[in-house]
Amino acid sequence: MALDEPFYAATSLGQTTSYPQVYDPGLLLGLDRQPGRQSLGLTTGWPAYGGDLWTAYELSWLDARGRPQVAILRLHISAHSERIVESKSLKLYLCSLHEQRFASSNDLLACLQADLGRCLGATPELELQTLDDPCLQWRSEASICIDQAAWTPALPVQPEASILRTTGECVAESLVSHLFKSNCPVTGQPDWASVFIRYQGARLDHGALLAYLLSFRHHADFHEHCVERIYLDLWRQTHPERLLVMARYTRRGGIDINPWRASQDSAVSTLWPRLARQ
Repeated sequence: MALDEPFYAATSLGQTTSYPQVYDPGLLLGLDRQPGRQSLGLTTGWPAYGGDLWTAYELSWLDARGRPQVAILRLHISAHSERIVESKSLKLYLCSLHEQRFASSNDLLACLQADLGRCLGATPELELQTLDDPCLQWRSEASICIDQAAWTPALPVQPEASILRTTGECVAESLVSHLFKSNCPVTGQPDWASVFIRYQGARLDHGALLAYLLSFRHHADFHEHCVERIYLDLWRQTHPERLLVMARYTRRGGIDINPWRASQDSAVSTLWPRLARQ
């Protein structure tokens, strides 16, 4: 899904931008989720579980005395929110806080939650982390990497669910590919990610799954919509008993976005640590 030029021409998307020096919640730009979902055949909201885990590494503000403070912001947005927040607008908004004074970190979080809640149409979950938090140490995840799997069909030029197939044997697997790439629908910049798939059901053909994931290489869409497409294609094509899809995208502008969608509720923030590219 690409944005029509008249929509984003009047916004900060794809434009040369001056970084703000004064707190301005009006910089936040919310994008309606529903147009992307309609292209996937969804006429209402998201039918299962999911959310978008954001990590902002460049958060700074002033305390009551004017001393600069820094932290890392973890932001979890429900997949059932009306809107997503456009990443450049979030970066600009966070920049506008650099000279803003707050009496405490709780006051800062209250401000962030109120501003982002208005933008998203839902209240996000927020957490501040110090720079020495052990959670920020990257570790590998115990999943089967499919990046060397061979595939027989020709690689599609766009995502094609029909190439996904199963072998019939029922298994429970955790798979990962680090080769995933899609493109920003506004700027055309590459978006790199590691895609994790946990499922229970008929065994997925690893080669066909890899070919399907690689077919996103020239696909233009937002992170959240790419993950929803992968989840729905796997759910509709292979009929698993359980399914969870998560993409750990590399950061851009000091922010990484990690959408997840699942057939059951999951404490997903504890499932995967930060990866080497994050």
